[in-house]
Amino acid sequence: MSDVLREHFQLKETIVTIFAREQRHIEAAKRSIREQRCYLETFIGTDPFFMLTLEPYDLQTDDAPEIVRQMIRCSAAFGIGPMAAVAGVIAKFAVEAMMAEGATYAVVDNGGDISILSDQQVLVGIYAGVSPIQDLAFEILPRQVPLGIATSSGTVGPSISFGCADAATVISQDPALADAAATALGNAVQAEGPLEECFKAIDRPGIEGALVIRGEEMALWGQLPRLRRARVGAERITRA
Repeated sequence: MSDVLREHFQLKETIVTIFAREQRHIEAAKRSIREQRCYLETFIGTDPFFMLTLEPYDLQTDDAPEIVRQMIRCSAAFGIGPMAAVAGVIAKFAVEAMMAEGATYAVVDNGGDISILSDQQVLVGIYAGVSPIQDLAFEILPRQVPLGIATSSGTVGPSISFGCADAATVISQDPALADAAATALGNAVQAEGPLEECFKAIDRPGIEGALVIRGEEMALWGQLPRLRRARVGAERITRA
């Protein structure tokens, strides 16, 4: 993929890696991130509870921006707070903005919550920290609509998780829904008990499949892309 451009972009807490073939597509993604963050920050300014609650948010207004509505809808499906979907929904809007500019290859990785549109095969690595289960990647076939791949972890990264998964990865056509589901799945993974039981937490419409890694254990659920061996190093993680 030598013709693919890659750019790291940070705006406050949002830290993304953007992949595209044309610089104008990358610029479209960055404009979208700025715009959607502005909508979100303005709404939070009117009700800071939206950012703090870990439970479903009861929307009391009819004029909330679309990003807020999507975060509420996706997180409520799993009984968690709306900020659980923030990274995925920002990535989702960014890829949609790239598509509006004519992109057929557009990937936005928002700290492990990914929206991907690709006209060629792409490998998406799974990073599981200190787990001995390493160097696995999903093989994403060419597609004409975006796909969401989101990962939560209780051992890697700064995101809030009440579980102990090294990686809890969810696949959905909706990147915002995948992000919220990954949080719920990560919360469900405790130190003991069968991993297969954890998938009950995300068995909802719109969730295609999931993978959990806990130490030396791995469990798969639903319909997942093909897993392949691929080098997945910590230097590839999108972070500050």
